[in-house]
Amino acid sequence: MSNQNVQTVTSMADRIKLLAAVLVIVAGIVAFSALDPQLATPVRVAIFIVSLLVAAGIAAISEPGRRFIGFAQESYYEVRKVVWPTRKETIQMTGIVFAFVAVMGIFLWVLDKSLEWLLYSVVLGWR
Repeated sequence: MSNQNVQTVTSMADRIKLLAAVLVIVAGIVAFSALDPQLATPVRVAIFIVSLLVAAGIAAISEPGRRFIGFAQESYYEVRKVVWPTRKETIQMTGIVFAFVAVMGIFLWVLDKSLEWLLYSVVLGWR
């Protein structure tokens, strides 16, 4: 990842672009809701998806949008560098986790019953 300073200052044009993107999303939601009796569901969903794509396009041409796209690309390249475990390693580690959970469950049950016996039978004299 590159070391870039955090920039929070945006121009008025960028703010207007981001506001327009939000308004397009809101318009898509309103269209999805308002067109209920007139159109079939797939058409309403398509209208909403188109509004999301238009909003993403508007946001992408703003400076924060370009920075986000750069960040997403760098993140994708970092994820490609990760060495993922093999299927065998994954199964072995899952088995170890299950065994540890079972052992801890038994330990906590024994501890709970011991404290119950100590408190009720020995200290309070109940039972």
